[in-house]
Amino acid sequence: MAFNPLNWLWGLFSLDIGIDLGTANTLINVRGKGIVINEPSWVAIEKRTREPLAIGAQAKAMVGRTPANVVALRPLRDGVISEYDITQAMLEYFIGKAHQQSIVPLPKPRVVIGIPSGATEVEKRAVFDAAMAAGAREVYLVHEPSAAAIGAGLPVNEVQGTMIVDIGGGTTEVAMISMGGVVVSRSLRVAGDELDQDIINYVRNKYNLFIGERMAEKVKLAIGSAYSMKEEKTLDVRGRNLVTGLPEAIEISSVEIREAMSSSIAVIVKTIRDALDEAPPEILADLMDSGICLAGGTSQMRNLAERLTNDLHVRVWVSEDPMTCVARGCGIILDNLDEFSSFLVGIEREPTRRTLS
Repeated sequence: MAFNPLNWLWGLFSLDIGIDLGTANTLINVRGKGIVINEPSWVAIEKRTREPLAIGAQAKAMVGRTPANVVALRPLRDGVISEYDITQAMLEYFIGKAHQQSIVPLPKPRVVIGIPSGATEVEKRAVFDAAMAAGAREVYLVHEPSAAAIGAGLPVNEVQGTMIVDIGGGTTEVAMISMGGVVVSRSLRVAGDELDQDIINYVRNKYNLFIGERMAEKVKLAIGSAYSMKEEKTLDVRGRNLVTGLPEAIEISSVEIREAMSSSIAVIVKTIRDALDEAPPEILADLMDSGICLAGGTSQMRNLAERLTNDLHVRVWVSEDPMTCVARGCGIILDNLDEFSSFLVGIEREPTRRTLS
């Protein structure tokens, strides 16, 4: 990359940040300070003016409890921006909150943001423009599985092949990496959100009970599993009876929740299997030694690594602190832009408009 003295000087004083702009959670990694923000990607807005009223954890607490003139929503769906203005406001809030770490005014930060590997040019441009509008000086994009692999400490620049599976809230990202580049990749818009919806549908169809997203997520975290457990669990689930319209609570077991999520987990397994099927035999041989690394919040599901190991016949292991891998990777890239420049994602320039004279 070309040396720019002005950028170098600003870089000495700015709080450059790496952002994991996730569907479920946004994490901010400030250079020299580590991860300073880990909040839900929720925004509560006034319906008529669309002005943000609350962002992050405060907005998530309002879900399902807002008055008629307020709505709590997630401005990202399936890993990409669905509400541009609201995403920009959320980024402004988080970047400003990160800058509160300093007691003196600082230059605008350089920002590295993780995006899904299956993002379109339009989706890439939306993330880039939103970050610039939110106050960034420079914006670099990197595919989430590459950032997760770097954050997990995998030897991405070595000849030996490695494999990362990043299962977040909106997307499952699969990548095989060798010699500073991605050999095979897959991006699947089935992940934690889809599992929550599976639970909602199961409870509605079997028990005529309507539950919300937050209750479904609570059930998934409390008793959800991808493989049979030594000791199965139960949990009281509360919602609205669709027949009587009255509140009701039922007891549901981890066996039922595993059954509810089975089809989506099978899709994730098939996606990983397809990536393995496309891989060169040399990299498959490497994976027999190194295994497959799991990252992302949903990778922490009980017995998911055991299920994948059993189905894929390759050792699957969960990285240390998997939820922060992408954010940590973005921070490492910021500190070593030259070393990891091959992982940065370019954006096609907008065509220049010519006027007829």
